[in-house]
Amino acid sequence: MGQKSSIWNPWHGCHKLSEGYRHCYVYRSDSKYGKDSSVVTKTEKFDLPLQQKKNKTYKIPSGNLVYTCFTSDFLVEDADEWRQEAWAMIRERQDLHFLFITKRIDRLHKCLPPDWGNGYDHVTICCTMENQDRVDYRLPIYKAAPIKHKIIICEPLLSAIDFRGELGAWVEQIVAGGESGKEARVCNYDWVLDIRRQCMEEHISFWFKQTGAYLLKEGHEYKIARQFQHSQARKAGINFEAEKS
Repeated sequence: MGQKSSIWNPWHGCHKLSEGYRHCYVYRSDSKYGKDSSVVTKTEKFDLPLQQKKNKTYKIPSGNLVYTCFTSDFLVEDADEWRQEAWAMIRERQDLHFLFITKRIDRLHKCLPPDWGNGYDHVTICCTMENQDRVDYRLPIYKAAPIKHKIIICEPLLSAIDFRGELGAWVEQIVAGGESGKEARVCNYDWVLDIRRQCMEEHISFWFKQTGAYLLKEGHEYKIARQFQHSQARKAGINFEAEKS
């Protein structure tokens, strides 16, 4: 997606759910300010999609890609009372494209708006699968879910992953990346390459988003400074753009 982007965090805070979130970046960031990330709170930007400037135009311009709920999880239980209002704003702004990432895909059926049907055309729901255990649990649920646009997020990538022949046209892209932070676990480049191979075999786009702080490549462990983790991943030159049918 090459369009301009905006960020909308209607609520903040979450609960660590699986191994990939042991060193969650939100917890890491909040700890600097003595903030408890496990307390989920509605933010001042809750109604941002509908907020207007003095000239009556929307603060989020038409056509933008809106990264949604990136300091929480859109499907977190604590936000159940606010979510239908959030869905209403999403429904109203069909001139935008909303994207959120969830590790709670098993709650999706409880959290959808009444008119969801097979999904909204302007919403992408990404599902995280950081290791084989989470693939085995989340992939069948995600594959069967009524979502128009699906992206699998293998970040932080913590193990080799075999999608067991379950990939196909139902998923648009797979994103892989290592873990950042002082306590980051090692990402093996072979794991990344194997996911890429599986994507290419199934004609699915692949994006190596970042190396992480520690990358094991050809038997050597590289420590990579935070500011270079995205650029080094780009320099690998392994991203793959599948042709659209």
